[in-house]
Amino acid sequence: MHIVFVHRHGPGQFVHLAQRLISDGWTATLICESMDRPVPGLRVFRYGENSGRQGGAGENAGGGSVPYIVAGRRVADILNRLSLNGRKPDLVMGHIGWGGMMFVKDALPDVPAIGYCEYYFQPQGGDLGFAPSEQISFQHRQTVRLRNAVQLATLEQIDVGISPTAWQKSRFPQEFQSKIVVQHEGIDTLRARPDAVAGFRLPNGQLMTAGDPVVTFAARSLEPYRGFPQFVKAAAQVAAQIPEAQFVIAGGDGVSYGHQSGKGSELRNRLVAETGLPQDRTHFLGRVPHQNLIQLFQVSAAHVYLTYPFVLSWSFLEAMACEAPVIASNTAPVQEVIRHKRNGTLVDFWDTNALAEEICSALIDPKSRFDMRRAARRTAVERFELSGCTLRLQSMLQKVSKSRARTSTPAKISEQTRQPAVERGLA
Repeated sequence: MHIVFVHRHGPGQFVHLAQRLISDGWTATLICESMDRPVPGLRVFRYGENSGRQGGAGENAGGGSVPYIVAGRRVADILNRLSLNGRKPDLVMGHIGWGGMMFVKDALPDVPAIGYCEYYFQPQGGDLGFAPSEQISFQHRQTVRLRNAVQLATLEQIDVGISPTAWQKSRFPQEFQSKIVVQHEGIDTLRARPDAVAGFRLPNGQLMTAGDPVVTFAARSLEPYRGFPQFVKAAAQVAAQIPEAQFVIAGGDGVSYGHQSGKGSELRNRLVAETGLPQDRTHFLGRVPHQNLIQLFQVSAAHVYLTYPFVLSWSFLEAMACEAPVIASNTAPVQEVIRHKRNGTLVDFWDTNALAEEICSALIDPKSRFDMRRAARRTAVERFELSGCTLRLQSMLQKVSKSRARTSTPAKISEQTRQPAVERGLA
């Protein structure tokens, strides 16, 4: 079997699935703009830079869908050339959010297409308008509609869609939900696991171990979408009440989702200055290697995960798998995973006082959270364990490949297009 993955910054969510399929003898190809990590045995084609944008509904996308259309055309051209050169795939699986899957059926009308349906932007009930102070302009609504237009054009074509949580699936239009299944890509719960003798060394050389009053926060970027301002405000309250508490924060200063004015470091510095968060007990790590992040979760005495109603972070699930005491925002899709005071605690996203109280409680009486920590690990293993998730995805792909793909008459393609695609592989 030959499968082609399509992802702007690949392999992204397909990394574990690609590894499993390759180990089982499949041929796997990735079409992407850039690579986020190498996968041995994965053939890679790059379709060019700056042909799409990333961000939440809060981004100022300006031109809207045009860059995504360019990406879709470039991906389709590579698929067409693969087919003409005798390397036609049996399946195409890709993220539908950045335009890459828009013209797959035009290039390969008889090949089943599976879409990764991560997030559909709605005018209410999600990230858009979640902040009380956010003003949604007329132009901004148009930009969001253009982003959705790209997804709609793709949804109409795909044979099957995959969404990682039920809430994320529910965001898509009702008429397409029957073809979308809920299946998370999985996390490595053998790697992300509790370790009573784990240690984490801070930038100043201090070693943190299990039992130390370590408050942790992790996000790809330290930004409003992931509740960084709320965390800093709550942390400052905790610091005043518990002088020995240490605050360890992993994440970059950029913007991964949404839009904010100025540089991320300006937001960080301003918040620290305004709240008086003690700098000698606050440790900003930037983005850290994955293994270091796991070690951080293993020594955490209180791990804070806040998010707008938006896509769910892998780090949140990995913290649960490490039995970190999780304090999370009472927002979708977190509510699908955390049951309050059973496998973690939930607080209102905007209530920094309640958040501070929960953190203090976790630090003062850690034994009271023992059962919740064990339950968090069970949740992660039972619902998101990697081998089970990838096995279910592989089984679905095999069923789709055996079923009849959507029929259409392929258009005649000029011999002038019969030229080798430029391959830039990674071993």
